[in-house]
Amino acid sequence: MPAVIVDCAIYRDGRRTDGPADFSDALAEARATGDAFLWLGLHEATTHEFDLVSSEFGLHPLAVEDALTAHQRPKLEIYDDSLFMVLKPVLYDDEHDIVTSGELMVFVGDSFVVTVRHGEGAPLTAVRQRLEAEPEVLKHGPTAVLYAVSDAIVDHYIEVAGELQVDLEELEAEVFAPSGGDGGSGSSGSGPGSGPKPRSGSVTPTAERIYNFKRQVMEFRRATGPLAAPMARLAGPGVPFVDTGSQPFFRDVNDHLLHANEQVEGLDRLLSDILAAHLAQMGVRQNDDMRKISAWAAMAAVPTLVAGIYGMNFEYMPELGYVWAYPAVIAFMAVVVLGLHRAFKRRGWL
Repeated sequence: MPAVIVDCAIYRDGRRTDGPADFSDALAEARATGDAFLWLGLHEATTHEFDLVSSEFGLHPLAVEDALTAHQRPKLEIYDDSLFMVLKPVLYDDEHDIVTSGELMVFVGDSFVVTVRHGEGAPLTAVRQRLEAEPEVLKHGPTAVLYAVSDAIVDHYIEVAGELQVDLEELEAEVFAPSGGDGGSGSSGSGPGSGPKPRSGSVTPTAERIYNFKRQVMEFRRATGPLAAPMARLAGPGVPFVDTGSQPFFRDVNDHLLHANEQVEGLDRLLSDILAAHLAQMGVRQNDDMRKISAWAAMAAVPTLVAGIYGMNFEYMPELGYVWAYPAVIAFMAVVVLGLHRAFKRRGWL
């Protein structure tokens, strides 16, 4: 069991105090004093290991199942003996431009907070240290932990959204560059959402990068979007196990979350516009190519037609007996081809 316990501490009057090493004894001591609470942090707990915790803290079986299964949407559930909240912290890999999300479950009850973390994202060591440096905040009990954890995750959302915005601006500049954003020699292939080059006959590299970038934004939205309703509920009155004086703090977190959601929605809309513009550019280029091909084909058709007529070996063709017939035909073909070339050039087809 100690392998999955990241930290276990009793907090009294906003300060960390020494207590029993066993979390069962620590919880009993916290409840006995009446003005203290226990914060137990777990990481990747197994079913057997978490059964010991759930039986001691009296956690609801449905909440325990969600905490063990993971892959949950952000939500807030209220049970008779505890409050259960799911958060999805995100990480952004700058090198590979990939957004990944973890999961963090928070149980809040009578004189205890239990945090269960899945994945590598959002370690709570920094949050715990920040809270321990602010005893006035920590005096609010388990609610302070719920607020600090939510605030840290939502603030990181804004940071990730800012990094995505920078990469999106680079991708936008690449798409609308004068040299073209069709994945040619002017494309380095190292922009946002870059990955393996597409197979022959598939979409262009730039279109693939835009699509991959859109997938990263979608992963981000799965973390931020569903959290809006739980956070708005915490900012309102009447939530059990939440200190009544904490509403302004949760309103502040909710405001930050709304800002993050607006940024994510803006990224998604801009990506759709960039993809549409890129496909339109590709269509225009294809039309230009078709015009050029048609123009060269028309110029080649005239000498082909004339040569085909004289290649049918008719016996009675009067002009064959004239000395100037051959150079006249060659000159005729050259004049027609040059005239077509000039006309197509004037129209911008060549």
